[in-house]
Amino acid sequence: MAQLSKAEKHKQIHEEALEEFERIQQAIRNERLQCLQDRRFYSIAGAQWEGPLGEQFENRVRFEFNKVHLAVIRIISEYRNNRVTATFIPKDGTSNADMADVCAGLYRADERDSGAQEAYDNAFEEAVGGGFGAWRLRACYEDEDDDENEHQTVRIEPIFDADSSVFWDLDAKRQDKADATRCFVITSMTHAAFREQFGHDPATWNKAVQQRMFDWLTPDVVYVAEYYRVEETSELVHIFKGLDDSELRVPDAELKEDETKLATLQATGYREVRQKRVKRKRVHKYILSGNRVEEDEGYIAGKHIPIVPVYGKRWFIDNVERCMGHVRLAKDAQRLQNSLLSWLTEIAARFDTEKPIVTPEQILGHATMWARDNVDRYPYLLLNQLRDAEGNPIPGSAAPVSYTKAPSIPPAMAALIQIASQALDDLLGAQQAGEQIQPNLSGKAVELIQNRLDMQSFIYMDNLAIAVKRSGEIWLSMKKDVTPEQERRMKTVSTDGEVDTVVLNQPSIDPETSEAITKNDMDDVNFDCWSDVGPSSSSRRSATVRALTGMASITTDDQDRTVLTAAAMMNMEGEGLQELRDYYRGKLVRMGVIKPTEEEKQEMAAEQQNTPPDPQSQYLLAAAEQAQADAALGRAKTVNQITDAQLKRAQTAKTYAETMGAHNDQQIASAQALHDMLMASRQGQVMPPPSSFVQGM
Repeated sequence: MAQLSKAEKHKQIHEEALEEFERIQQAIRNERLQCLQDRRFYSIAGAQWEGPLGEQFENRVRFEFNKVHLAVIRIISEYRNNRVTATFIPKDGTSNADMADVCAGLYRADERDSGAQEAYDNAFEEAVGGGFGAWRLRACYEDEDDDENEHQTVRIEPIFDADSSVFWDLDAKRQDKADATRCFVITSMTHAAFREQFGHDPATWNKAVQQRMFDWLTPDVVYVAEYYRVEETSELVHIFKGLDDSELRVPDAELKEDETKLATLQATGYREVRQKRVKRKRVHKYILSGNRVEEDEGYIAGKHIPIVPVYGKRWFIDNVERCMGHVRLAKDAQRLQNSLLSWLTEIAARFDTEKPIVTPEQILGHATMWARDNVDRYPYLLLNQLRDAEGNPIPGSAAPVSYTKAPSIPPAMAALIQIASQALDDLLGAQQAGEQIQPNLSGKAVELIQNRLDMQSFIYMDNLAIAVKRSGEIWLSMKKDVTPEQERRMKTVSTDGEVDTVVLNQPSIDPETSEAITKNDMDDVNFDCWSDVGPSSSSRRSATVRALTGMASITTDDQDRTVLTAAAMMNMEGEGLQELRDYYRGKLVRMGVIKPTEEEKQEMAAEQQNTPPDPQSQYLLAAAEQAQADAALGRAKTVNQITDAQLKRAQTAKTYAETMGAHNDQQIASAQALHDMLMASRQGQVMPPPSSFVQGM
């Protein structure tokens, strides 16, 4: 089969993308359109009257009493007060905490440099309002204005109108879309920008999810699609074993690229023990217009599609992904309240006074005065008196024939207004319960009320945490690809916002084994990403303070009371308390309750070197040293006495042993002499007894 040319391959990719995008649109267009309508409903003036209801109230009073907007803003404010952060944990459970802290610091630095807060806030607001939001990660040059700086980094950028712009393949079922193999991101451009970038007249990509009922003037734009495709490649890896039984993995492409590498490995003692074929995932990115592949950007950094989805609430029903935010269920109640109050306002405006009913002859020549009375406020109004056929005034004809009567408000309207208001409170979480707390309520009651409100927003915070976790995984994969340089110096940011510097891929020597190692090697990091959600509300901190102070009041240990009091001060909220919190943190660090940071360790070491000991401490130290010396002297005297006693006992034992030895020698000699006499008498010899024997007798 002949290999396709680049143009033919691009044409085939474009046709496949159009077909797949059409299938995705058919499946989820209605769901995404509802997300867009929900966002318009709470955020755009007049959008609450879009649709058939607005047609019924055409040319009539149409007020909006937007309680839904306040409920959405409350949830967004809860998030902005307690942001979600990403942390990194070693996959194998080892305590590689230093490198995990380095990765977390690099991630926070990239967040700060790229303005990631805007991306997070936009995605969360779209998820809470409509049900779906997203942001992207992009590898780019660290300084695009510097021609000599070729270092790359990762940026986190917002995606606006994600519900009508971001679409995944229908086989992706996971919430974080880690199982997706295709992704479309629709971006708008002006016609002039399109011509300047691509050099020809624009051909727009089809964007079916849009609604512009109240937008009379919109920009004239053309749409292009960022198209991400996950491609699996198979790679042969050669595994070598060294003289120390250490394994080295070398890709086959690397051996083919460097013909001397195999010989070098064999010369240094490495031998090939086996081969393994490994599957690798890479992401290919294209820019598509309505009729062609405009740009082939090749493989991007990392092995994941760099788009992070955020959901408000999410389900899979009938094999269709469905989602919604905090607005959809409250739309009917909000519409009902708007229509009832608008109708009531119209009644009050039209029938605020009883209007006179007159004949044309009575008001002839004075119609303008009567019509402008509510504006000009005349002190009197004129009315013609009617006359009969003979010209005589008709008695009573100068008075109006009758007066209009204001219609009575139906009891059903009053009941509906109350029902609509209660329904909104129930559906939106009754946020006024937390805003109108009576001053005589106890702290426990306030905490219970706030906990009830927090439960309304917890699902959104938890789903955002899933997105932040996915963002950390994508970032780590991309960061490993864009930081291959040796001894590259990069900025890090601590959890407290302090800026520091780290050197990546730094050659070093292991002080224990004296082997060459690489410090802060990004190629060897193997971390799981996790996300932490802060306290749901300030009342949680208040509850913590109450619990700590309660424990401090009943404890009997002075040190425990000090620790509990300091912890309570660290959790107190209020303006101008940051320095106080820092003081108590330092106190707990010096007591060993809180693990110090590297900066705090250096500060404490410097304080110990520069702080002279006080006289009391010197006196106590000297007294302790004197006591130690006296104790040592006493122990030495005791040892001498024990030694003398042991020496005397040894001398006594020696004298006794010498005496017993001499006595034993004498006994042996006597026994030998007696034996000799007996032997001599048996042989007939007479021998005189030895003197020793006689003495012994």
